[in-house]
Amino acid sequence: MSCWETIADYGLRSIGIGERLLPRDGFTLCQQFTLIGSGMIWNIYFGVLALGAGFFLATAVALGKASNIWAVRKVSAWFIFLFRGSPLFIQFFFAYFLFLTLKPVSPIFDPFTAAWLGALIVLFLNTAAYSGEIFYGALQSVPRGDIEAADAYGMTGWTRFRRVTWPTMLRLAWPAYTNEAIFLFHATTLVYFSGFPAWQQRGDALYYANFFADKTFNPFIPYPILAFYFILLTLLIISLFGLINRRLNRHLPQEVRTKMKLKLNVIR
Repeated sequence: MSCWETIADYGLRSIGIGERLLPRDGFTLCQQFTLIGSGMIWNIYFGVLALGAGFFLATAVALGKASNIWAVRKVSAWFIFLFRGSPLFIQFFFAYFLFLTLKPVSPIFDPFTAAWLGALIVLFLNTAAYSGEIFYGALQSVPRGDIEAADAYGMTGWTRFRRVTWPTMLRLAWPAYTNEAIFLFHATTLVYFSGFPAWQQRGDALYYANFFADKTFNPFIPYPILAFYFILLTLLIISLFGLINRRLNRHLPQEVRTKMKLKLNVIR
């Protein structure tokens, strides 16, 4: 089988298109690149949807934590504490068994036991908690002069938030939020190593990398391939978020703009 035939057979296998059975012997480099790359579809799916939905919840949580209403402030603070204070792996584990317990109650809970929805909800809540704390810190750092200038122009309430507070908050939070986006995509590799099962061996990139490592007894080929794909994904995220960062800072002089830099972090 040529490499092009391998790509045609296994390129979209992780989403159920192509060859149903995984290779059994004679594992080639092309097969490993193709199947691990196919699994990246799920990592991108989880990351993009969780990050996109979590952005709006994070903004609401940040505003809630800064609210003058005691109940709203406490609910937001405890939400952040709960999801930042517990390991993501444990959150996957308990969420799966919670959905599994609720499944006999009503058929509506059936999709929640599948990774495409159940794990997505966990990632969505987790990134909303981390991002909410980032946004809250940025919200507290909005210069008082900006608020006073908005008041002087007669801006109040929603208009002031939309045109002054929120853009400034995003500008201050964006470098840290970029790091959270990178961490989120890396965290998607935990989905199929937690409680959520891979249906018909359709898993993410780490699932297939682990498959090849187990079959060949050589982890030094599939895992570097996995790292290569995630490095490319990280560079793409940094590029996209860098463009947004420049857009957010377009009104500032060139010498005072916040610049995005690639920094290696040892731990989260």
